[in-house]
Amino acid sequence: MLVDRDLKGFADALAAKEPVPGGGGAAAYAGALGVALGSMVANFTLGKRRYAAYEDDLRRILTQAADLRARLVSLVDEDAAAFAPLAHAYGIPKGDPSRDEALEAAAKAACDAPLKTMEQVCRAIALLEELEEKGSGLLISDVGAGALLSRAALEAASLNVFVNTRSLKDRAYAEAVEARCDEMLGTWCPRAEALAAKVMGRIREEG
Repeated sequence: MLVDRDLKGFADALAAKEPVPGGGGAAAYAGALGVALGSMVANFTLGKRRYAAYEDDLRRILTQAADLRARLVSLVDEDAAAFAPLAHAYGIPKGDPSRDEALEAAAKAACDAPLKTMEQVCRAIALLEELEEKGSGLLISDVGAGALLSRAALEAASLNVFVNTRSLKDRAYAEAVEARCDEMLGTWCPRAEALAAKVMGRIREEG
């Protein structure tokens, strides 16, 4: 399991001349780091008298963030697992009549993990927006860092969807998936960017 490696081991695996982990796995892990920062902010805020009005919200955020983090971490390996059938399909001789069907099925399957990564990251951005308001001001930079990691994860995951949809012969399927990606990118990248800018403004003004 890729997720059982230490930080150095995972970075070394990314750098190696091996197909997995790749961009999809890195995107999922970046998303997990972004939401983990949100959890840290909530954990430090919980129990502080100044933020007592947000106790229930913070507990809810912690539960949701833990679920998102676990799901994003699992998507690192799900993304890697989807590559094997794709690599196998590309290895089928071009004259083999089964090649096109195998490639089509494998490319569709390879869209699944990065698409799910995007969906989870969108939810993480919403939690980070809430933490900008309800989290301790002492950790506001971590909210901003989480937003930037989340935006990067969202865009990186989308690349791993589009690189597979471009080869699909089933254009109706491809266009539906691409439209879903474009919707998430169009909605949530600006929100993550706005959140990071708001955090930067707070830090620079307070400084």
